[in-house]
Amino acid sequence: MPYSELEPGFDFQQAGKEVLRIEREGLEQLDNYINDDFSRACEKIFYCHGKIVVMGIGKSGHIGKKIAATFASTGSPAFFVHPAEASHGDLGMVSPGDVVIAISNSGESAEILALIPVLKRLRVALICITSRPESSMGTAADIHLCVKVPQEACPLGLAPTSSTTAALVMGDALAVALLRARGFTAEDFALSHPGGALGRKLLLRVDDIMHTGDEIPHVSRDACLRDALLEITRKHLGMTVICDDLMQIEGIFTDGDLRRVLDMGVDFQQIRIDEVMTPGGVRVRPAILAVDALNIMQNKNITAVLVADGDLLLGVIHMHDLLRAGVV
Repeated sequence: MPYSELEPGFDFQQAGKEVLRIEREGLEQLDNYINDDFSRACEKIFYCHGKIVVMGIGKSGHIGKKIAATFASTGSPAFFVHPAEASHGDLGMVSPGDVVIAISNSGESAEILALIPVLKRLRVALICITSRPESSMGTAADIHLCVKVPQEACPLGLAPTSSTTAALVMGDALAVALLRARGFTAEDFALSHPGGALGRKLLLRVDDIMHTGDEIPHVSRDACLRDALLEITRKHLGMTVICDDLMQIEGIFTDGDLRRVLDMGVDFQQIRIDEVMTPGGVRVRPAILAVDALNIMQNKNITAVLVADGDLLLGVIHMHDLLRAGVV
């Protein structure tokens, strides 16, 4: 494109706001198309025992990929198939019992129209999202969802803008309506996002990251304070548990307790740990979520909690463990 001079006083902000106004008006009209056809489309997808296959070409293809991804992450397994590739073998991914969602603003995309006879022969349910119910795709569809907008935000009326936004929002409406109908939970969402921060918070449990066995700092109640401090130093958790030979918890001694004891001026070699320990200790069950353990630590202003079954010590979890796991 040849270089051109910027028009004096051109207002980029005003141009941007005009786009937002036009697209908002388009979305307001979209409310009229959440109708019985929308309900039928949701029911068809809800009861689908096969796959949900999304198709689109050009900008509609980009929107289709996002819609398929949203379906897949919210409890409705779906994937995108490029219509041109489908004509050259990828249509083998589609089977009887599947639902195909085809997107085209004009409803006349040649690549999709070429596939419709085969889809009909396979007895695949066809949901078409277009701006023209009377289009070839609109009339061929089992269910048609209209996404007509008053105008494109592009002043030339050429670049897909308002129309692609409307198609994307219709896809979101389908996905979220189905999410609610399925009773999809935050934990269900996390199962498809195990690598993200939400996945770590909703899937990671205390017993996945707690210290166990020889990693647990612990001493008996008749140990001297010096021995307890050596155990704290060896295990690097800023605390030690006081327990018996059967790992029954009697108390805890932390760095904070050490500061208190230093003010008392005690003899570290002579005083027993049970004389200066904090009885009991804050405990959690091994199966609770790591994020719940974090909330307990923050609420009680502590850096470690005991993992226990009643009085039986099973492990220890420190704030640093939660930081390394990405829970914080």
